[in-house]
Amino acid sequence: MSPRIVDVQAVFDSHPLSARQKLVIALCFLVVAIDGFDTAAIGFIAPALRAQWGATPADLGPLFGAGLFGLMAGAFVFGPLADRVGRKPVLVATTIFFGIATYASSFAGDVQTLTALRFITGIGLGGAMPAAITLTAEVCPQGRRSSLVTLMFCGFTIGSAAAGLAASHVVAAFGWQGLLMLGGVLPLVLTPLLIWGLPESARYLASRKGHPARIAAVLKRLVPEADLDGATFMVPLRPAGSPVSRLFKDGLAMGTVFIWITFFMSLLVFYLLSSWLPLLITSAGFSMANASLMGATLATGGTIGAVIIGRLMDRYEPHKVLALSYVVAGLFVVLLGNAVSVPWLLVLAIFGAGFGVAGAQVGINALAAGFYPTASRATGVSWANAVGRTGSVLGSMIGGVLLSFGWPLSTVFAAAAVPAFIAALAMLAKAARPVRAPASAPAE
Repeated sequence: MSPRIVDVQAVFDSHPLSARQKLVIALCFLVVAIDGFDTAAIGFIAPALRAQWGATPADLGPLFGAGLFGLMAGAFVFGPLADRVGRKPVLVATTIFFGIATYASSFAGDVQTLTALRFITGIGLGGAMPAAITLTAEVCPQGRRSSLVTLMFCGFTIGSAAAGLAASHVVAAFGWQGLLMLGGVLPLVLTPLLIWGLPESARYLASRKGHPARIAAVLKRLVPEADLDGATFMVPLRPAGSPVSRLFKDGLAMGTVFIWITFFMSLLVFYLLSSWLPLLITSAGFSMANASLMGATLATGGTIGAVIIGRLMDRYEPHKVLALSYVVAGLFVVLLGNAVSVPWLLVLAIFGAGFGVAGAQVGINALAAGFYPTASRATGVSWANAVGRTGSVLGSMIGGVLLSFGWPLSTVFAAAAVPAFIAALAMLAKAARPVRAPASAPAE
């Protein structure tokens, strides 16, 4: 009797979401939340660094940029590695890595040392996020993938907001070092839960021609009611070439380019805002605590935006949903430059900018995870993030450059809105280029 061939994705699509699948999504949510906390922390401690060390905007620009360069390097390296050795080992290793590095950063004695440690921390942060996105995408039913991945990725914006809330209390009580210590301890506490609770991706194992019994065991943990007796498992054919070269094969090339443009522009705007808003707000006469709380509104808007945008992406054409989100983001960024003197309007503008740009950033990660086939999914997501990180580096440093021109804030924020509109155009351009699905074959 010939073996029964089972499509791995069909197993998830034909059963309701199980408790084990929800656990995987929750653990990835926690990783991304701590990632967001540690990434955003440097912006919230910037006023304290300026007060303690006399750091100028020129000093802080490289500090912001170093962590983002690390994020870019980590995404470039660990994405292809996750497509070679697995999603789980990369996610666990990078979580331990950035936890230790963040904790070590709390002992820095000057800007230069902290800058170097932030680069090292960024390497781990840059590797953990794409692995979490990929693993989540590969345990979700296809019809709910966008909403579930965006829900999981809300961890990043919630973590960023939590960094602002924590900074308003922790920095006053324990100094900026206390916030970094907290950001270092949290991932190390989470690591044992990751080792226990996360399975390897069944789609990844099938794409690597793993033993059917191992694949069946993973699927039974995730979907206990599935009938897998005597099954072999089918996944899309694994194309030849390196994981990176696959991003430009089988009709994926133009889609990859448009996704990269969107990531670049989106992260440029987001990190320009998240890095410089606390300083701009304190410069406008608000206290450091109020600046932290107002800055957290950016991530709060992003969290709410991500949930709404994710649901809309599952119901409507996702590219058009994202394009509209970036247009909304751009309009609110323009409003920011005209709202500094009116506190309630400033909070509304920050919230709206976060809703559009941070919410859409979550959505574009979900779109990228669904766009690439299993064999190159981790590479596709991580390299899109890595290219985006070049935008984040530019955004984190360009704020100081724009301010040095002596322009009024209305002009600075009008310039900052342009990349959001370019991201909207890139999404519309990608929507016009459909991609054929790759062929499938059984794993051996």
